Amino acid sequence: MPEAVLDPHEVLGVPRERMPRHVAIIMDGNGRWARARGLPRVRGHEQGARAVREIVTQSARLGIEVLTLYSFSHENWKRPREEVDFLMGLYGHYLVAERGEIVDNNIRLVHVGRREGLPDDVLREMDTTIAASAGNTGMRLCLALNYGARTELVDAIRRLASEAAAGIRDAGSIEESDVGGALYTAGLPDPDLLIRTAGERRISNFLLWQMSYAELYICDACWPDFGIGHLHAAIQDYAGRDRRFGGLTVGQP
Repeated sequence: MPEAVLDPHEVLGVPRERMPRHVAIIMDGNGRWARARGLPRVRGHEQGARAVREIVTQSARLGIEVLTLYSFSHENWKRPREEVDFLMGLYGHYLVAERGEIVDNNIRLVHVGRREGLPDDVLREMDTTIAASAGNTGMRLCLALNYGARTELVDAIRRLASEAAAGIRDAGSIEESDVGGALYTAGLPDPDLLIRTAGERRISNFLLWQMSYAELYICDACWPDFGIGHLHAAIQDYAGRDRRFGGLTVGQP
């Protein structure tokens, strides 16, 4: 059954106009969570997948327009083969197991990243879930899978260069909007709020172009322990900030 929509003012004390439209999360600390409990790293990834469901559902209920989760970076292929294979299997399982919840809660799945290199079964389940949720009008859930911001920019530059070489566009007239339109996130608003868990203070090659004016929130909890209360705290902190985008607050000297 679809979850009821929440009023952020009643739940968080945050008026709708102070809510972030786009929240991006770097889900860090799965391995540390497992190691602290004497468990293999894969157990941390399993527990982290459970946290994903809670945060996705709550974000949709709060009316957040876009939620982007940094699931697997382009650099993560350097990890041990056994861990990579486990993660790919976990993604495939998630896409099947959560398909009904995604569709029933009016969520639209979007893939952010390169398709090349992903296993065929993961691509198949991802495409199936994307197609099943394509008509939904609620929150867009972006899975940054096989994603790297530098590779995204390279791909965008190649696309624009090819169009210029083909005479489709004039290279000398390329604007910021053209670059944005060539990115994996074309058509999506830039992130307002970036949450990073496990106390880390790095961007880690994540949405470098899109993060130009994002507000950063660092949470000490490892991702498997990140829950609704942590999400609420991040949004409340965001709502209390003065976003000037390089300008000045009205009335400020």
